[in-house]
This record gives sequence, structure tokens and C-alpha cells, in this order.
Amino acid sequence: MSASPIEWQKSSFSGGGGENCVELGKARDGTIKVRESDDPNVVVTTSHEKLAAFIAGVKAGEFDHLLS
Repeated sequence: MSASPIEWQKSSFSGGGGENCVELGKARDGTIKVRESDDPNVVVTTSHEKLAAFIAGVKAGEFDHLLS
């Protein structure tokens, strides 16, 4: 039996041409996959808990200094 394909989702804030897209997907085992649309063969795997902590940090502005 083959694994079901991951349904990748990108932010509505990504560039219209697809050049600025980070995509997320949930694997069958519950892990979260992260990839860049322009290099889809490179995939980072993380847990729901780690992604939730990262998103909380983004919302709190902890990474804003990386954008300047």
C-alpha cells in the first residue's frame, strides 16, 4: 500500500508567481512537512508542537529582525 500524497498548502501572502512560497503539509504519520515551492525536493520534517511554538514566536515578532 502506498502512502497518500501530502496536500501542500501555501500562504495567501506568497508571491503571485509562486516565487516566494513556503508550503506546509501534514503527513500520514502526523508530522508536519515544510518545503519551498522552487525546490520541492528539499523537505523539513517537524512536529505539530514545534511548529506551534515557531508560529507563536512569529506572531510575537521574535523573528522580525531577520526581515530587515
